[in-house]
Amino acid sequence: MTTLLIKNAQCVATFDDANPSKARELLHASVFVRDNLIESIGPAAELPQTADEVIDARGHLVTPGLINTHHHMFQSLTRAIPGVQNAELFSWLQGLYPIWANLTPEMVQVSTQVAMAELLMSGCTTSSDHLYIYPNGVRLDDSIEAARQIGMRFTASRGSMSVGQSQGGLPPDSVVENEDFILKDTQRLIEAYHDKSFGAMVNVAVAPCSPFSVSRDLMRESAKLARHYGVRLHTHLAENDHDLAYSKEKFNCTPTQYAQDLGWLGHDVWHAHCVKLDDEGISLFAATRTGVAHCPCSNMRLSSGIAPIRKMINAGVPVGLGVDGCASNDAAHMVNEARQAMLLARVGRALQPPSTDASGRTFFGCDLGPSEMTPRDALSVATRGGAEVLGRTDIGHLAPGMCADLALFDLRTLAFAGGAVHDPVGSLLLCASPQAAFTVVNGRVVVREGRLTTLEMEPLIGRHNRLAMQLAEAGNNAP
Repeated sequence: MTTLLIKNAQCVATFDDANPSKARELLHASVFVRDNLIESIGPAAELPQTADEVIDARGHLVTPGLINTHHHMFQSLTRAIPGVQNAELFSWLQGLYPIWANLTPEMVQVSTQVAMAELLMSGCTTSSDHLYIYPNGVRLDDSIEAARQIGMRFTASRGSMSVGQSQGGLPPDSVVENEDFILKDTQRLIEAYHDKSFGAMVNVAVAPCSPFSVSRDLMRESAKLARHYGVRLHTHLAENDHDLAYSKEKFNCTPTQYAQDLGWLGHDVWHAHCVKLDDEGISLFAATRTGVAHCPCSNMRLSSGIAPIRKMINAGVPVGLGVDGCASNDAAHMVNEARQAMLLARVGRALQPPSTDASGRTFFGCDLGPSEMTPRDALSVATRGGAEVLGRTDIGHLAPGMCADLALFDLRTLAFAGGAVHDPVGSLLLCASPQAAFTVVNGRVVVREGRLTTLEMEPLIGRHNRLAMQLAEAGNNAP
């Protein structure tokens, strides 16, 4: 048995209550870990003073490890591709599909590790990944192996595309798969890798890509398969106006009605984006406890819109945070993603027209915007919310018996000057977004003093950049 002591932190923000304003924030506190579980949290003087490993957390904020609920890690190879820098979702995808068609297993493994390294160094300890394109022998196994090597807690989503352009879908026919094979491979992955135990490092989810790239039959059969094995379901839904128009034209229904008809509502389902989720959709999601992965940076980058996150949360919809693909965000910094979620929610509320209450008092959007989402609200979405969306009861907040997934941020740096002295927790999102000083996953220190401990970064980045150029050149040379 091994022990870890995070000693004498300036503040430990536990997020141990669903209402972030009621969660404990302990000053001058320590966290004691035995093996992979938190054993105790409390005043530094009352906890053990020694352990197999001791982290001096003076001047640091300790939070639960952040949780990323939606990502496409292979896309780190195609950040800032000039041809699609200024495109909306559908044209962006159509510009990138021919490049992604040249992916190799090596590219997927290396890009996954780069994306995970970026997440880990921003304090993220758990991530899902939605891999939906499998050319040239690529398998989801490549991503799972990459996560094992780097030490990240992982929900591997077996994505798929089966409806190409010749059948009215968006992707070219060259990158879609046979539906029988998709289902058989998904079953193989669940049986090989999915771990149902408390503290599992790998979960597998069933994840047909989107209404515009798979058939209704595949959606139905995927739901049956997932529920037979007790795993979660994931897809994209209601991302932008073209997404809505496609559902109306092809299925004569809204995205929510589409999901409901196919069995894609429930506590075991989460949908990415939901920017255009209407009031009916929000009510159905809340009633069925269907989750949402909110991706603010991607939604802004692709001009998809502002998701009604506060309305969802108030209605009872489980909401987590997602960085989305590295090529629709061009970053995977979870603290910054939470900051953007907070800011975007405020701006969205400010855009609403004036309203008058019963007493005749007029309220402008700017009056209500700042309270739309507080820093603690956004951090709760990035921790507790993400855990609920991924169906995890063992991560997302700090308490005895929970998995030891933690992030430590040094409050003594320039970015926090004049901020952390007033509010260590609030300053994490209100000040410039920092890298984590330490990141602990399942009791293991994977980032120490700002450096990844599990892989050498310089060789990884060099290899990744070479592969990124190879991929782009292959795409440019495609017939």
